[in-house]
Amino acid sequence: MVSSPAHRPLIFLDVDGPLIPLAARPASPGRPAGPAESTPPDTTGNPLLDRLRPEDGRMLLDLGCQLVWATTWMADANEVISPRIGLPELPVVQWPDSDDEPRHGLHWKTTCLTRWAAGRPFVWLDDEITDADRRWVSAEHPSRALLHRIDPYIGLTGADFALVRRWLAE
Repeated sequence: MVSSPAHRPLIFLDVDGPLIPLAARPASPGRPAGPAESTPPDTTGNPLLDRLRPEDGRMLLDLGCQLVWATTWMADANEVISPRIGLPELPVVQWPDSDDEPRHGLHWKTTCLTRWAAGRPFVWLDDEITDADRRWVSAEHPSRALLHRIDPYIGLTGADFALVRRWLAE
């Protein structure tokens, strides 16, 4: 993989669903349920922040891609989410101020993310991706793209990271 940031694949990250699952995460060996000891205290009043896992941040960084927030959290993701999972400040996709219906049954983020990628290969991790989005990106985007739907009740898993690593190695 090319090491220059401008040539690395992008990873577009959604927050709600992939990083903050709808269901509480169960305890695992060596990791109790709830927030990690090193997690900054929540001053936002959002009880779902306890579902964030610092290991997700480490695993995302280990992929060696340029991470980009693609979430309705917008810049708040850098202030609230990044410190809790050990990510640096990331670029943020600015969504258009439009109430237009998405084209061709696409998710409202699809065309914007494809434009933002500007021909670069990208991975999009979101819980609302459909086959219509995959078909459209495949037809309209000149580079490789992996649109991977994350189960919103579980959030990112080791299997999701393994799939992304395999795709990046191809």
